[in-house]
Amino acid sequence: MMPFTCFFITCCILKFFYLIDQTDIVFWGPILGAMPNIGLDFLSEISLNHLEQQRYLRLFFKYGGYMQWNLATRHQILLEITNAVISKTSKQDFFNALAAELKKHFPCDRLSINLYDKKGQSLQYFTIADGIDPKGISSLEKRPFLKGAIAKMAIQSRQPVIIDDLSRYKDMFSIGQMVKAGLMSTMAFPLIMRNIVFGTLHFSFKTAPPNLSELSGLLTEVSKQVAIAVDNLVAYNRLKNEKQNLEREKRYLIGASEDYKSKDFCYTSPQMTEIMNVVKRVAEIDAPVFLTGETGTGKDFIARFIHHISPRKDHMFVKVNCPAIPPTLFESELFGHAKGAFTGADSQRVGRFEMAHMGTIFLDEVGELPENQQVKLLQVLQESRFERVGDSKPREVNFRLIAATNRDPVKSIQEGKLRNDLYYRLNIIQIHVPPLRERVGDIPLLIEHVTLNESYLIHQPAPRYSKQAIKLLNAYHWPGNVRELKNFVKRMIILKPGELINPHDIEKMIELEEQTNIEKNIPIKTLAESERISIEQALIKCKGIIGGKKGTARLLDVPRSTLQYRMKKYGIKPKITVQMED
Repeated sequence: MMPFTCFFITCCILKFFYLIDQTDIVFWGPILGAMPNIGLDFLSEISLNHLEQQRYLRLFFKYGGYMQWNLATRHQILLEITNAVISKTSKQDFFNALAAELKKHFPCDRLSINLYDKKGQSLQYFTIADGIDPKGISSLEKRPFLKGAIAKMAIQSRQPVIIDDLSRYKDMFSIGQMVKAGLMSTMAFPLIMRNIVFGTLHFSFKTAPPNLSELSGLLTEVSKQVAIAVDNLVAYNRLKNEKQNLEREKRYLIGASEDYKSKDFCYTSPQMTEIMNVVKRVAEIDAPVFLTGETGTGKDFIARFIHHISPRKDHMFVKVNCPAIPPTLFESELFGHAKGAFTGADSQRVGRFEMAHMGTIFLDEVGELPENQQVKLLQVLQESRFERVGDSKPREVNFRLIAATNRDPVKSIQEGKLRNDLYYRLNIIQIHVPPLRERVGDIPLLIEHVTLNESYLIHQPAPRYSKQAIKLLNAYHWPGNVRELKNFVKRMIILKPGELINPHDIEKMIELEEQTNIEKNIPIKTLAESERISIEQALIKCKGIIGGKKGTARLLDVPRSTLQYRMKKYGIKPKITVQMED
């Protein structure tokens, strides 16, 4: 009686499956999970042909694969997985928690997640796999999509891939490596979000579980939950990196807005008027610009001015102070680095060139770079592409290049400090910014403008300059150019607020004696000549006395023996020196 009853119930169930499949009423499948598990040996006893047996067998696994875990158990497993990973924000912490929780319910010998890049047709492990580590297929680097045989099948079919005997496919490289590592069966599930396959979840075993097909039913639901969690984490990390990049851009923009205001650029001299006319024409042409001139002449300001009137004005202006970058960080600063590229690289970093994409990059004092760094820079300028440190993926960039140097580039090439090929790459359009002493007409205007701006900023009344004071300032050679003039004006505002500045006040602030010597072209004495003159003048003052309290050695603060040696070296005789003065 009992066998007949089981046979009858089984036939009814399979008929029910058949009707479900014919009418596409797939939502009944989970309800059947509450029914007791039924063996499949009965198929051999039923008078069905081979095709009908295969049909009923497929239907059984399609809708009856959940029978080992009832609905409450499945929900509990999914809830525990969610709770285990919900608070994890790093990839490794997330994967470790996920692996530990999954292995509680589904013991396996290797667990891994692949991320799929459809545009680049590549695969990359989400993080280091858990469990057995087959050689040759465990690198975290991106690999071609075609090399991931199992992942490829799951992604293309959008269905689970179940292989109970991997040895049958060991001629495929990735599967062959798994077999060599002792893995004999595997299951791969596509990770799908918003109808897009973005990765795969893999379970591999040394020995195939006895309930492999039934297990796949539950793991299909688990993979859906994992897909949501992985997608959320990837999105979180992407937004985190974008936020860091935006914060870096914000700092650059804030710095640029503080340093640059177009109304602060004042000029009236014919020299600067001609140069600014050239600058305005050049700004419209998307070609490299090479600015030369002494330090403090305003090359930085002109570079920003070019950017702000160019078609790239809505994008970033990125300044790179070349001498300030340590050699060990040169590539990281300019090209960026991948997470884990070196010790301390805790997160991905965008380099200056990538930040300047569609904008302008300004290489200040480019002539100060060592030769090996000039080579790396030249390659990027030629190809408009680079690789981040620790990343093999080339990145293309589109930027406007402006470079500057305070050295004579031709002389630097002759001295071997600047490469010929780099100079020719930079020197498409060269603009020489003249020093302030060659455009004296700008000095009164700059003094007036800087005085008004700085006095407003520090809340002090602006000092006034007499005509004689302006005349004296016009005659000064300003070795520090506009930068020195600005600092001088600030000092005057602080020390003489609201007062009238006269020539005497200026003479206290700047070295006019040095200016007089330069104007008269008086040659600079050598160190030996200066030392000889000092000894002679001291001897005259001490009336030829060398030692003692009133002697020359005491006055010069040197030992008597040292003084005598110097006198002999320079052929100085005390009596002759004094007589010359008489």
